[in-house]
Amino acid sequence: MKLANYEKTEVKNSVKQEEPVLHVKDLEVTFKTYGGTVQAVRGVSFDVFKGETLAIVGESGCGKSVTSSAIMGLIPSPPGEITNGRVLFKGKELTSLSKNQLREIRGADISMIFQDPMTALNPTLKIGEQLTEGIRQHTSISSEDATKKAVEMMKLVGIPNPTERLKQYPHQFSGGMRQRIVIAIALMCEPELLIADEPTTALDVTIQAQILELFEEIQQKTGVSIILITHDLGVVAKIANRIAVMYAGKIIEVGTKREIFYQPNHPYTKGLLHSVPRLDLKGKPLEPIEGTPPDLFAPPAGCPFTARCPHAMTVCEKIMPETTRLTETHDADCWLLDERAKK
Repeated sequence: MKLANYEKTEVKNSVKQEEPVLHVKDLEVTFKTYGGTVQAVRGVSFDVFKGETLAIVGESGCGKSVTSSAIMGLIPSPPGEITNGRVLFKGKELTSLSKNQLREIRGADISMIFQDPMTALNPTLKIGEQLTEGIRQHTSISSEDATKKAVEMMKLVGIPNPTERLKQYPHQFSGGMRQRIVIAIALMCEPELLIADEPTTALDVTIQAQILELFEEIQQKTGVSIILITHDLGVVAKIANRIAVMYAGKIIEVGTKREIFYQPNHPYTKGLLHSVPRLDLKGKPLEPIEGTPPDLFAPPAGCPFTARCPHAMTVCEKIMPETTRLTETHDADCWLLDERAKK
């Protein structure tokens, strides 16, 4: 998907609010394997505020989906483990909750949309049953009222003839319609936070655009906060308010959409922007990022992007860069931003 004219869309919400809906601090997740311990997420921190969309972007394997699974309490143990950090949802520490307590929050207060709608839906159950299952578990709503709610949600996500279609099975829907069903299921209990993990990757470009417009409409109507996990900068340009760029298990730059697209400071962020088609740079050849990400069985002591960075210095190999505050909303982890590197 090519980048849209992203400068038209301004940030809808100030990032300087009193209390974030979600606060993640120094999150670390590891996986023990026969080959050693994979350090999948390494000290990730970010906030999500009410009514905003935070996009977490980066190459495959950088830790985006593991981060979202950790927030939801879905890290399989063993082999996975949250070894450090905090995940606060409206002030409640999620990492210390029991499995039963997490089940009460999942689906009701925090919902998740997965990448492939066909695997997210049960092929043996009618759509109506799958839509009402969650809300009947989390509330004392009657079967009749749950069905009415399901019809309302199907209308909200743009599915025609919802009463009749409740009686159908997933295979009777197109890929785009199945994704709309998955979104409707996630919204049934009116959650305050929605985590969308690559929600448009399995869809063609036309359906992608429709789903992204749907996210915008839903957010305007419900005020839900959204974490968008993606590697597609075209998707980010369409609906994100703020962007966190992730690489080798770490967030290396975060800022508003305008700051990341027009004033990127980390060499990796610049590389991402140069490696995708842009309408405002028509005719300019793409510039791929040479090399591969580091081995997370034994991550480097310094900046993880050093081996691929055209501006790397000796200090980059040995010491992890500290976070530099560029503006009130823009941070980046790079030694090039240190005052001593500018002399």
